[in-house]
Amino acid sequence: MIIVISSALFFLDCAMKEHIDLLIVHGKIYTVDEKNSQFDAMAIKDGKIIALGDSRSLQSKYMADSVIDLAGKPVFPGFIDAHCHFLGLAQNQQYIDLIGARSFDEVLNRVKKGENRFSGGWLVGRGWDQNLFPVKEFPNKSRLDLLFPDRPVLLIRIDGHSVLANEEALKQAKIGLKNKFDPGEVDVKSGSLTGILCEKAADYMRNLVPLPDEETNRKFLAEAERICFAVGLCTVSDAGLDYNKIEWIDSLQKKGLLKMRVYTMLNPTKANLTNFLPRGPYITDRLFVRSIKLYADGSLGSRTALLKKPYQDDPSKMGILVTPSDSVRRICELAYKYGYQVNTHCIGDSAVRLILEIYGSVLKSKNDLRWRIEHAQVVDSSDLHYFSDFSVIPSVQATHATSDMYWSEKRLGSKRITEAYAYKTLLNQNGWLPNGTDFPIEKVSPILTFYAAVARRDLNGHPKQGFQMGNALTREQALRSITIWAARSNFMENQSGSLELGKNADFTILDQDMMQIPISRIPMVKVLHTFVNGEKVY
Repeated sequence: MIIVISSALFFLDCAMKEHIDLLIVHGKIYTVDEKNSQFDAMAIKDGKIIALGDSRSLQSKYMADSVIDLAGKPVFPGFIDAHCHFLGLAQNQQYIDLIGARSFDEVLNRVKKGENRFSGGWLVGRGWDQNLFPVKEFPNKSRLDLLFPDRPVLLIRIDGHSVLANEEALKQAKIGLKNKFDPGEVDVKSGSLTGILCEKAADYMRNLVPLPDEETNRKFLAEAERICFAVGLCTVSDAGLDYNKIEWIDSLQKKGLLKMRVYTMLNPTKANLTNFLPRGPYITDRLFVRSIKLYADGSLGSRTALLKKPYQDDPSKMGILVTPSDSVRRICELAYKYGYQVNTHCIGDSAVRLILEIYGSVLKSKNDLRWRIEHAQVVDSSDLHYFSDFSVIPSVQATHATSDMYWSEKRLGSKRITEAYAYKTLLNQNGWLPNGTDFPIEKVSPILTFYAAVARRDLNGHPKQGFQMGNALTREQALRSITIWAARSNFMENQSGSLELGKNADFTILDQDMMQIPISRIPMVKVLHTFVNGEKVY
């Protein structure tokens, strides 16, 4: 009789409980809400967070299809990369990996070893960086020509702003001493092409490389998604896509073949501007199209970032203006008319100043349009006020500071370097800023972004005292920069970026609490599980 009564009570108890999909208990849940609230339990139904509290009370209220007991493990809002190249990560899988090569000899060895992966046609590698070579100068094509006299070879620099092409590739591109590109984009020494191409010339050459078929591209994209989920990312902000690629992503998401949330920045092509702007922002549960990506200049590593004064290590150069100012202004006015953000790539202080002035002429005053300066690597202190005057958001990548710190002072000089990678100073202009990686230029992991922002050191702990520590972020600021502030920069803060009632159940479970452990241990933190809409995707 006792057993029967107990069973009856059990079923009565179950019947009184609300049925949900997932219950998380005994965790340490960082909500990243306004009060930095923490809970140890979270209830999820239909992909949304419906309750937060203590484990006992939530277990007494809900009956879940699945219960996860975290035994004290930390839970964070699903990480958001505010600036990256998601499709670029996918496409990188067709390239020979040149990242980390310590000499041009090593670059050539990797290309030779990798050539068998490609059956004829173009041979493409990406990731070389002359700043890692013993002689920190751009290579030239002469040795490539000897190794590959009859096959087009294209080697893309780590930042994508410069490439090295052999003679056969130049012939197929019909690029010679006389060409259609701006001065400085086709490198010439002693009356001959070196094979180095920058900015629009580099883009032109890259666009000649045949693309994989759709099925191969889909596999590449699935692998890119797997890589991102494995490091805790639930949303990626792809900095520059075309109409056909956005349609493709949309179709894959609607078919359930792509679960990653994607915030896209439109390349300023005629097709993009015609198909998207007049109808306003295009938003689904997983796709957000409401911004335009512009380029003001190049990169510091390629000496194409536009500076106010010449490069310290090459006074003959001041960088390249990639997009004419009248074109920038025209697109800004269109974006303003149709309710789109403008997110402009600016590395050098001259580029930053130019774009801030153009923004200001359109925006007029403080606002909530959240136009962004992407990278904002070198900002003259006299120009900082423009960010607060016109509510312009600096969108930064903390790992750029720790990647560039070995050579950036040589480029900029001892005074100008103090105004570079100034993330705390930039944060203070509006009280918040988003953070990303710019992958595949940098490693994909947002945990390494967090570490670089807080420690300002590389993965070997160098420099011991940190690089320009006055501009380090606190752990709370660094966490917000890859969660709620990144969401806010994308107009997604009402759906994602924090663990609050009614929001998407996007969250990441880690094996260690990066808010509490010693800073030196943060890079070793591992992602245990990643959830999107309450579904375990890793």
